[in-house]
Amino acid sequence: MNEFELISRLTRSLPVNKSVVAGAGDDCAVLDVGLSDRFLLFKTDAVVEGVHFNAETPPEKVGHKALGRCLSDVAAMAGKPVAALITLGLPANFKAEFIEAIYSGMNALARRHEVAIVGGETTSNPERMLLSVALLGTVARGKAVLRSGAEAGDAIFVTGELGGSLAGRHLEFEPRLAEARWLAAQFSIHAMLDLSDGLAGDLRHILKASRVGAELLADAIPISQQARRAAKGHYSAKPPLLAALTDGEDFELLFTVASRDAVPLLDAWKKQFPTLRLSCIGKITAGEGITIHDKNGARPLTAHGFVHFA
Repeated sequence: MNEFELISRLTRSLPVNKSVVAGAGDDCAVLDVGLSDRFLLFKTDAVVEGVHFNAETPPEKVGHKALGRCLSDVAAMAGKPVAALITLGLPANFKAEFIEAIYSGMNALARRHEVAIVGGETTSNPERMLLSVALLGTVARGKAVLRSGAEAGDAIFVTGELGGSLAGRHLEFEPRLAEARWLAAQFSIHAMLDLSDGLAGDLRHILKASRVGAELLADAIPISQQARRAAKGHYSAKPPLLAALTDGEDFELLFTVASRDAVPLLDAWKKQFPTLRLSCIGKITAGEGITIHDKNGARPLTAHGFVHFA
């Protein structure tokens, strides 16, 4: 049983109350707690030694990644992060200086985005370290961008470049908070998420939630130089396109807009964010699944992104 099969079983009968606007199944939970002008966003994520980092990873980068993953999810909802709690699970032989350095990296990222770290919990965890971050954010009432709004004919966009993140980018990425809020303020974004498990896997979350399909253009997918170098130097068995589709931990924004907005969006983006690439990589269709077009024609995309317990 993989993680998504387990999640499906666990979320079938979760209790809800009248505060829940959007629960399990999106990048953040969206809650109505009675604020007149905004909804609350609630998110948790964890990084585990041996899975998301190792003992040789610079501790400041571990802290950056731990908080950054949650910030990226708030970005996917076009929200603003507010405050975080940190849970530390530590083996008996932990080094206090290493933990302090983790917090140094976390604190630096939090300050850049005006996030308060307001406490947390410590506990024993034999053999390896884990950090879990619980994050609160806000979004204007009715303005949260969900995964479920994609429509047939929409253009599909992605920020940045994809693949090869294990060369170091997965520890140093910058959550696209400002970009996401700008997008939601300037255009009608139909669906959005952040790419954590790879384009081939994460796009399917939008398709499932929106009950649509997609067509991708292989030549339009922005492949990172790290993915190209890894394939050229034989550090990776994956061809660059496959790496861009499946490596994961890119933490870029994937979103859809009406096709009529595609060209105006690209033009406005270049003026607003001249150093960050934005690519239109395909379109939403009325069918099911993903078709990819390349020089050899069209074929179903069978590749998936990263899946825990697979």
